[in-house]
Amino acid sequence: MSHWSILGNGVSALCVATLLAERGEKLEVITSDHQPASWCAGGMLAPWCEAESAPEEVIVWGQHSAAWWADRIPGVQHQGTLVVAPPRDARELDRFAAMTREHQWVDPETLEPALEKRFSRGLFFAGEAHLDPRIALTTLREKLIASGVNFHSGPATGRVIDCRGIHARQAQPELRAVRGEMIILQSSEVSFSRPVRLLHPRFPCYLVPREGGRFMLGATMVESDDNSVISARAMMELLSAAYTLHPALAEARVIESNTGLRPAYRCNLPQVRYEDGVFHVNGMYRHGFLLAPIMAEQLMQKLSQENLA
Repeated sequence: MSHWSILGNGVSALCVATLLAERGEKLEVITSDHQPASWCAGGMLAPWCEAESAPEEVIVWGQHSAAWWADRIPGVQHQGTLVVAPPRDARELDRFAAMTREHQWVDPETLEPALEKRFSRGLFFAGEAHLDPRIALTTLREKLIASGVNFHSGPATGRVIDCRGIHARQAQPELRAVRGEMIILQSSEVSFSRPVRLLHPRFPCYLVPREGGRFMLGATMVESDDNSVISARAMMELLSAAYTLHPALAEARVIESNTGLRPAYRCNLPQVRYEDGVFHVNGMYRHGFLLAPIMAEQLMQKLSQENLA
């Protein structure tokens, strides 16, 4: 049995730590004061929708994520994903349909009555799911602590597995930052059961329901190292999209705005690497909750092969 030191406190680190703990390995988690980008994630487990812009690996790997999460945390919602577009952007919906699969054409109002007759048609991806990222991260951490895993900010005492995301760039210079911006709204006037993606030629976005009448609204992607507060432009675009989905959201309260820097390699695919005695699990791009489980599984395979060698 090895002694492992996992660097990081985001979704990749906690997935790796969870699988190591399930294998009975000795481990510690080395944390920092940095808020992980996954704290601001949408939590959509939507591999089929990702086919619109992601490599095939994302679709194949991501199909297993919902079951992985459902086995370990409460609250995974298997309600599918609804994709809509305003009448003026109908071509965007046709394009999205042509580039994806495992969907069906629907009347959006039959799935989400709150949409009333604002959209004449939509795409429904019934096999997709979503979760609350903050509940997921907190649950994994609490389970690890309950099992005896030590979380601390001191030096590593075991073999290192680096899962620090963009903060590992000194060790992984190929990483680049992709800025994401989000807001959380609260409204008692509107209710949705599933994530709704709104297509737009310039700023497509998604609205993800949370508990207590809250909604996470996000999707901006900017090639930037800037981790400052949300920009006025992004805020206006996101709020405009919310109004397009339902006018009542104009009266919603903005209870949080936030940003995060997602780590990405050139190919926009995550990787498990071994360099100079250190394992690296990184490059999740905007697919952290979708792909962190399979990346953690791939790391376990590498560790098993190492033990057999």
